[in-house]
Amino acid sequence: MTSVDIKSLAMFNHLAQSLHFGQTAQAMFITPSTLSRAIQRLEQSVGTRLFERNNREVSLTQSGRLFLTFSTETLANWQTLQSDLAQQEQQLNGELSVYCSVTAAHSHLPAMLNNYRALHPQVDIKLVTGDPALSINKVLEGQADVAISIQTPQMHHDIKFKAIDTVPLVLIVPKSLGITRLKQIKWSQHQIIMPESGPSKRIVHHWFAEHSIRPKVYASVGGNEAIVSMVALGFGIGIVPTIVLNSSSLLNQVTAITIDDIESYQIGLCCLKANQHEPKIHAMFDL
Repeated sequence: MTSVDIKSLAMFNHLAQSLHFGQTAQAMFITPSTLSRAIQRLEQSVGTRLFERNNREVSLTQSGRLFLTFSTETLANWQTLQSDLAQQEQQLNGELSVYCSVTAAHSHLPAMLNNYRALHPQVDIKLVTGDPALSINKVLEGQADVAISIQTPQMHHDIKFKAIDTVPLVLIVPKSLGITRLKQIKWSQHQIIMPESGPSKRIVHHWFAEHSIRPKVYASVGGNEAIVSMVALGFGIGIVPTIVLNSSSLLNQVTAITIDDIESYQIGLCCLKANQHEPKIHAMFDL
């Protein structure tokens, strides 16, 4: 295979997505005939056909699908290199919007922001806090450049996620019950405060199902902080992430009990994949 230029790879990648010479030509500001010749030269360089085409449709060949993996990685590496070189040439400035929960703002964000500000003092950080279940949507809707979010099994395909910590879950009971071990729990005698949404809901339901426990649900509430509050007030018992419990002012009013076989979850940074090489965002992920 002879050398392949970046522009040809960009044309190939766009055409592999659009499967329409006219659309790709318009997007790349060239004529369809120029695009066709560029693809032909690319196929000659690779030594095989990358597209099947007739008067009605265009499709990738098996070789084309393999080449798409190569071209996508090459273009990503090229963008990363350009971003790294640009960072060396100029000081980062402008605004970076960050979204996270109140809990994450206390547990994980301070150290990250301190390091970021030390390296890039001219960047203005705009912080917004709210429901962690909204983190991904805030990024997808363009309301935040970066968010601290929880990894889910069905992470949106447009989202770049980088794990920064593993968060275990613990059972909490009112301290007044005097319960300190899991085997002391008689599930039929205790009401459960369940999470209304978020990854904890899936994990908690799965754990109960694995142990053939039919919980007596007192209430399903939004936010793990609300579960801690209701348990502390004696309305039942619940399962919450340790970072929520450790940052709660009600920590001393509940007893935390370890559950050895319950799933943990990953907390991390997320952004749009399309924006991951933007210098200010790239610098945050590099910390």
